[in-house]
Amino acid sequence: MTRRMVALLMAIAACTSVAPSPGASSRPGVRRVQDAGDATIRVLLSTSRNPPAVSSSGGLILTDVGGSLISRGERNAVWRFEHEGRKVRAVRPDGVGTVWTNSPMLVRAVSGALLTVGGSPYRGDLAVYGTDTGVVVVNVVKIDEYLRGVVPLEIGTRSDADSAAVQAQAITARSYAFIHLSNDASRMYDVTGGELDQVYRGVAAESPVGSQAVESTRTLVLKYAGRVVNAPYHSTCGGSTAAASEVWRTDDEPFLHSVSDRIPGTNRYYCDIAPRFQWTKTLEASALNAALLQYLANYVQVPNKVPGIARDVGVASRTASGRVGTLAITTSRGNFVLRGNETRYVLRAPGGEILNSTNFSVETTHAADGSVSRLVIRGSGYGHGIGMCQWGAIGRARAGQDFKTILRAYYPGTTVGSAD
Repeated sequence: MTRRMVALLMAIAACTSVAPSPGASSRPGVRRVQDAGDATIRVLLSTSRNPPAVSSSGGLILTDVGGSLISRGERNAVWRFEHEGRKVRAVRPDGVGTVWTNSPMLVRAVSGALLTVGGSPYRGDLAVYGTDTGVVVVNVVKIDEYLRGVVPLEIGTRSDADSAAVQAQAITARSYAFIHLSNDASRMYDVTGGELDQVYRGVAAESPVGSQAVESTRTLVLKYAGRVVNAPYHSTCGGSTAAASEVWRTDDEPFLHSVSDRIPGTNRYYCDIAPRFQWTKTLEASALNAALLQYLANYVQVPNKVPGIARDVGVASRTASGRVGTLAITTSRGNFVLRGNETRYVLRAPGGEILNSTNFSVETTHAADGSVSRLVIRGSGYGHGIGMCQWGAIGRARAGQDFKTILRAYYPGTTVGSAD
């Protein structure tokens, strides 16, 4: 065994010590340190009976959670994983399996190479768990390396002119990641790699402007009253952001209230460059009634889960920022009221796409029998509307605002600094 290999195994063992040092985590392979960007996060990549294959151009080292060597993989050799209950093993390209081990099994690329998981490259390491139903593959990676694969997907691949907006995005995404770290050893991961949290696709998603934004804001998070805060963001506010309680069933935060996106001295808005600043959706009777049948009972009590035929749809109340507070729906079987963001998940297009935002008005056309024959929805904005408006941030960046100014605008009363 080479000195480099011994050093690598010692590093793995140090990261998985049963008795972590002060400030460290008990989670496999994870350190939580004061530098938010240097902390490690566990990102769910896959949970499946047929997990993605893994390889690396530098070769692989496979260990158990205590750091003991299980096997080594040759360069570019493709390994797969199997489970037997909560035990897991790796299988070489020739079909020979390693010993079964209590999960997780830790996988690291040699010589600083990238891991290839299901054909896509990733930084960091893997933790592979066996469960009763399949194999769970988790990317254990430094937060700032994770952000390089998040930021371009969340705000788009931007030009240098938009750098301040991308920096603001990096800080909000880092704050989100940092507050979702957990020392709970029973949890396999901190966040998913999908829309449930922040979309993450590893190295394939990285961009020069995005990576520079992550590096130039290193250690920086969003704080209110000295604590790191969750900093929600969305694509397009449509003219004004919303307080949290306007959309979600939650209490308000002092830094998440309605903010106007109007450009001072004009009738324009910073986010009016967005492709969905204004929009129209039309639901014919068949599509409307199908949506009510499929989705309405998920949010309100519907007798026998059969709402009947729509007879009227109208905005019953609006929030302080002008969004739909409650939507009244009358059908042949009763009256139903949806609140805030619920409207987006009920008034779906035939393909299942949710409504762009809650900032809309409705126009109904009725058939001779009194039923709704057509519902036209005219709206503005895209997303939940809370926190930073991404297209507004881009507009502000192009107007010369720096990332701190952008963040202060959308999260009033916050500061930018290092995590304590």
